Amino acid sequence: MKHQIHSDNAAIGFQIAPMIDVVFVIMLFFMVMTGTMKVEKDLALRLPDAGDPAKPVEFPAEEITVGIAEDGMVSMNEQTFDSPKDKALPTLTRTLRQVAESSRRQKQKVLVTIQAEEQASYERIIDVLNVLQKAGIQNVTFMVGGEEP
Repeated sequence: MKHQIHSDNAAIGFQIAPMIDVVFVIMLFFMVMTGTMKVEKDLALRLPDAGDPAKPVEFPAEEITVGIAEDGMVSMNEQTFDSPKDKALPTLTRTLRQVAESSRRQKQKVLVTIQAEEQASYERIIDVLNVLQKAGIQNVTFMVGGEEP
């Protein structure tokens, strides 16, 4: 006897229900992830232009060197000012204000170079920067140690 196996010839086709489930899971994943993404912001950045090449270059007429020694002594163009313990530096402040006012009247810039010894305290350098700010001097450069031979 032969046994015949009966099978229902069910139409094997594309199952849409599982695909809809997968699409919803992927869509849910992207919806959740977009909330955690950081949005990049545009920075308002303006670069300086090249300037007018025909314009003459201005050189500072006043160049001042402010020295700061390891012991806290402050000098301007090799002339010492105030006590090493005086944070306010009143004599230096008065002198720098006079120099700045004179330069403003003459429409010239003042260039200050702070020449600090290697072991000079940072606090004393900040004291000198505060004095320069009170005097209204903005063109400041730094040099550490003595001049190269």
